[in-house]
Amino acid sequence: MVKLSIKDIEELIREVKNPSDPILLQCLSDDRKGVQRLAEKWQKAFDVEQSLKNKWLEMNEYENKLRKEGFSYIAGIDEVGRGPLAGPVVAAAVILKDDCYLPGLNDSKKIPEKKRDEFYEKIMKNCVSFGIGIVSNVEIDEINIYESTKKAMLSAVQNLNPVPDFLLIDAMKLDAPFPQESIIKGDARSVSISAASIVAKVTRDRMMADYAKQYPDFNFEKNMGYGTPEHLSALMKSGPTPIHRYSFAPVKDYVK
Repeated sequence: MVKLSIKDIEELIREVKNPSDPILLQCLSDDRKGVQRLAEKWQKAFDVEQSLKNKWLEMNEYENKLRKEGFSYIAGIDEVGRGPLAGPVVAAAVILKDDCYLPGLNDSKKIPEKKRDEFYEKIMKNCVSFGIGIVSNVEIDEINIYESTKKAMLSAVQNLNPVPDFLLIDAMKLDAPFPQESIIKGDARSVSISAASIVAKVTRDRMMADYAKQYPDFNFEKNMGYGTPEHLSALMKSGPTPIHRYSFAPVKDYVK
């Protein structure tokens, strides 16, 4: 390689596509540390990209298997909000496009808020359909959280158009007229369930942020209704709001 400037090499290395490219190999053996760092930076970025691709393929195993069996509209289903002391339980059902690629998609709990919002927008652009199911705190008190979770999930499925022909569900079984598979920790093992977990999480978080404006003492935009120390302190001081789950401890201890 002619002794090019580091700036020229930086332009060249942007066009490198694989780690066996002669340009990259020559940069790695260049006696200039700046050139070596450029090559190492490319290699690191390539390794990260490959890792994301491999994870994507791994998380598509259920979907690919079902497509080979003839299923077209595979819906992933997940919920959020079973544990909080306030607010609804929210479920989402998502049918992703067959050719979509969303590297880094994972369980919503493992993704920072800003990144979740970005994924939410990408999922909206890369899905065939999505459905949302919401069960209020009032109904949770009436029928219990387990039944409410199933109801929210069924509602999310019913809101899909087109109708799914297979359901992949995170750790639940549903009384639905479709073949289905329940996957333990499915939000980290299936792209469809992972997408549903993000849609459900972002939807519920936005609802709780709106509730926070009505009940500012409880900081719902931060704790999302979970029993954090500040939430429990506000509960003790002010008593439960209309969106609290009165059947949950310790909320029921403060009901007058």
